[in-house]
Amino acid sequence: MTVARLSESGFFVLVSDSPTRAPLSPALTMSAPATQRSLRQIWWVVCWLGLAAFCVLVEGIRLAPDLDQLSPWWRWIADYASDSPMYLPLVLLFPFAWWSRSGLIIHRADLVRRCTGAWAKWCEPIDRSALPVSRGVQVRDWSLAVGIGVLSVVMSWQVGRALGDLPPAFHDEYSYLFQAKTLLAGRLSFPSHPTQAVLFDQLHVLNQGQFASRYYPGTGLWLAPWVALGHPYWGQWLAGAFTAFFIFWAGREISGTGVGVLAGVLTALSPGLALFSNLLLAHHPTLLGLSLFFWGFIRWMNSKRSLSLLLAGCGLAFAMICRPATAAGVGLPFGLWFAWWLLAAKETSLVARLRTACLLGVPLVLGWGVMVTYNSAITGHWWQAPYQLYTDHYSPRHVYGFNNVLQGAAKQGDRVLPIVTRHYDVWAENLTPALAVKNTGYRLVASWRWTLGVVPLVWICLAAVGLLGRQHVAWRLIAAAIVSLHAIHVPYWFDGIMHWHYVFESSLLWLLLVAGSAGALIRQWQAADRPWRIVWLGTLLSVAVVTNYVACLPYWLPAIHTGIVEIRYPRRIYGAFHQQLRNGVTERPSLVLVVPDPADRHMDFVTNDPQLASSILIGRYVRDELPPDALQRISHDFPDRHLYLFDAKTRQLSPLSP
Repeated sequence: MTVARLSESGFFVLVSDSPTRAPLSPALTMSAPATQRSLRQIWWVVCWLGLAAFCVLVEGIRLAPDLDQLSPWWRWIADYASDSPMYLPLVLLFPFAWWSRSGLIIHRADLVRRCTGAWAKWCEPIDRSALPVSRGVQVRDWSLAVGIGVLSVVMSWQVGRALGDLPPAFHDEYSYLFQAKTLLAGRLSFPSHPTQAVLFDQLHVLNQGQFASRYYPGTGLWLAPWVALGHPYWGQWLAGAFTAFFIFWAGREISGTGVGVLAGVLTALSPGLALFSNLLLAHHPTLLGLSLFFWGFIRWMNSKRSLSLLLAGCGLAFAMICRPATAAGVGLPFGLWFAWWLLAAKETSLVARLRTACLLGVPLVLGWGVMVTYNSAITGHWWQAPYQLYTDHYSPRHVYGFNNVLQGAAKQGDRVLPIVTRHYDVWAENLTPALAVKNTGYRLVASWRWTLGVVPLVWICLAAVGLLGRQHVAWRLIAAAIVSLHAIHVPYWFDGIMHWHYVFESSLLWLLLVAGSAGALIRQWQAADRPWRIVWLGTLLSVAVVTNYVACLPYWLPAIHTGIVEIRYPRRIYGAFHQQLRNGVTERPSLVLVVPDPADRHMDFVTNDPQLASSILIGRYVRDELPPDALQRISHDFPDRHLYLFDAKTRQLSPLSP
């Protein structure tokens, strides 16, 4: 009788289970490698045709005379893949690189072979039998890791310089600053103003007895020391540097130093990461925790070192207290694999398995303890997060799940929402399956665009299908984490800031996949003596980096330029407002009453420190929804402050007498 087994190449072959049975014929034993080569050739033809068709389609859309007649989805795709003119000739050259051996192109092929051979050797997985590595190799790798972290800081600084010294751009950033200042004061919340709390309603800040940010405590903890120093963005830059640092070690742990360098450098040069390192949001502290988790967990998979698993647990716990849904989405595949390992590792004693489970689980339990304490202090219930309380009372239509608008309207009942969130609440679209599919498409394409580029990520998606399944199991976990992170955000109506911020952390996973796929291709092509394929791949990745930072008008604008323009616009409006207050409010202390512009739900000027003790306080004033004697009451409750009125629609500032 014969049985099937899985060969090292990843295909099933037939073997005999009886030593007395005659061996299989040479034709049968040779059929599996031949079939494998044929399938591989067919798959690469499919990859090339798919990528070429995508580039031609995008160019056809961009050059169409009736572009405005196309659906918004196709116009958006054409805009987000605007760098395709540079890739199209490169894609068309791929068949020549595929079939060419080095000697057919140039007479002196040794130089190409030596260069590509060195690259391939660098992408070899670490030989565990040869550990520990020499001191020279340790110094080299540590120098590379630190250099990658420095490169990340340089890129963040360059983007920060382009954005200028201006206030934050998004409502969420002001809430995180509010949280950091609250923690610096040694508190988890402040009491609302006893008589005029409604004046200080602020987006994403609870103001019903407790004056506190709606967000989870991890980001405020990370930002607090940098806010105290007066440079909050430095904390985000440092988080980005540590992220690139740990991604280098994670890539090195899976597939060698070359893959680690490529993953780390691409992380440092990613335009989306450089942009978000200049936003005071939870993403970069979350990236820091997740990158530590990736490195620690993969290192434990390879070496079973207890300290590595403990560090992985700490990283995931920190990510959890920053963005719990993201940490859950990314960690789910790793957690399932870890649970399977605990059950399947029968050669390990029960005590050892319990100890291993505690190494990963105890930091997570402690993280939950932080969350429970924070919840209890602000909402009064350990199971109710400030985030959920804010959604219930201020923006019920933004609830997680399908038919969110219908759910929110039913939950709201006769409750009158605060002025600040009324327009924000009705902004929500009702989530249907069709909208969920569209949002998922937006998030996927935007994450490709802002991570590295749409065309190279489409290529990697195609190539990785036939490559990484036969590599380290960590690659499959990374791919599953991308799917899991997108899936967990499907039941939310908004696609996100810049169409992707809910799945922003998938950028690390995509970049690891890019590096891992490149490393596997380099090793495979070098073994087949096809160095021009390696040159083509290196050119593709180089073009991806260049087109993200260098303009070539009128063909494309770099992604970094588009992102800077998008962020700089609201920052300049907020900057002009604060400059107007500095110049126009001549009598202090003062209270500036802002009349909001009902047509603009995204610009909100009411932001204050949690103590409400600044020399200039900013309040909200809507005449039609306040009693006739509102000004007299305000003047009575703030007798030591001069009153000013600011009209958000006309941008006019004037003194006010009750």
